[in-house]
Amino acid sequence: MRRVAVTGIGVLSPLGNSPGEVWAAARAGRSGVHRLDIPFASRLRSPLGATVQLGEVTGIDEVQARMLDRFSVFALLAARQAVSGSCGALEGAAPARGGVFVGNGMGGTLSMDEGYEVLYGQRSDRIRPFTVLMGMHNAAAAWIGIELGLQGPNMTYSTACSSSAVAIGEAWLRVATGQLDVALAGGAEAPLSPGSLKAWEALHTLASPGSADPATACRPFSRDRSGMVLGEGGAMLVIEPWERAKARGATLLGEILGYGQSNDASHITRPSVQGQAAAMSAALAAAGLEPADVHAINAHGTGTQANDRTETAAIRSVFGARAARIPVSATKAMHGHLLGAAGALECVLSLLALQHQVALPTVHLQQPDPECDLDYVAHVAREGVSARVMLSSSFAFGGSNAVLALGPAAA
Repeated sequence: MRRVAVTGIGVLSPLGNSPGEVWAAARAGRSGVHRLDIPFASRLRSPLGATVQLGEVTGIDEVQARMLDRFSVFALLAARQAVSGSCGALEGAAPARGGVFVGNGMGGTLSMDEGYEVLYGQRSDRIRPFTVLMGMHNAAAAWIGIELGLQGPNMTYSTACSSSAVAIGEAWLRVATGQLDVALAGGAEAPLSPGSLKAWEALHTLASPGSADPATACRPFSRDRSGMVLGEGGAMLVIEPWERAKARGATLLGEILGYGQSNDASHITRPSVQGQAAAMSAALAAAGLEPADVHAINAHGTGTQANDRTETAAIRSVFGARAARIPVSATKAMHGHLLGAAGALECVLSLLALQHQVALPTVHLQQPDPECDLDYVAHVAREGVSARVMLSSSFAFGGSNAVLALGPAAA
């Protein structure tokens, strides 16, 4: 197996639209969660979200924009940003030896919702001609492949909230085993449509808007947690063999050490301690590591009662008594739950944390929960953690668990 380096990072998120912006906001513990200012908000019990501020400058021309759902815009812009920052990763790579791996859970929800509103709400047959192309799950990956001329595998993974962690892990496997020389890997999601928000409300998983400050609504691992807040955005990585990156003088941004996946095979929504623990153990095994080698964890940490208890127990199952001494960060409290793109954004935050040797804070953890009793780095970031290995965990409906083992850009 070849070592795999990360040489480019692109991100558009509720915390900012570049790695620098995102890192500054996360390190400071700033929240991107707010009350949604949309016409449909009055019909929502939980009118909260974490949104991307794109502004007017997107770099996408008017013709192409007519064929792109918002999730594809996020993916394409993040891919451009990652390639631009990679010091020429695609130069000299044979097109057939480059791949695209993208995860998303809900596809072009906004475009499909708009089509249904026209058809059923307005009782019109004038559906936008590109609705299918905008709504299909593989649209984002397809557009990236077309723009960059990558002719190798063009893969879309839809495993709910683990989708983009799976995409990065599967890309890592292709590069590590010598099948590819470079890959774009990550995810994108834009789930803040009326239909999507009402559907998530029906599951009773969204955070209560009862707090005076909407920014504090998502409270992972806190006793008073009431659920998750949906977010949107995209994050993409350029990954390539370590030796190739070194030979061409690229700036190394981190290393993907291993990847583990498991399935609970027990319940469609209820998480499993055994399944989550199995994915963490599999990631360590793939990286040739032991539990004692792990110095930090970026938790899935959704802020729901069931997930946070289960994840705490899974971490204890893998790490035993040492679990209490491992810094565990739950960043969804700041950027919301990006569903299929969550794993990619959290992988980016984990790589940045390793670069800076900082454990990111779990904000809004006001009330300790006896069942969630680990070191969650409450409230403020912790400097100087000396982390050489970090796990980034993503656990999903359907029982799909994916964990990435990550390292800094060490020699």
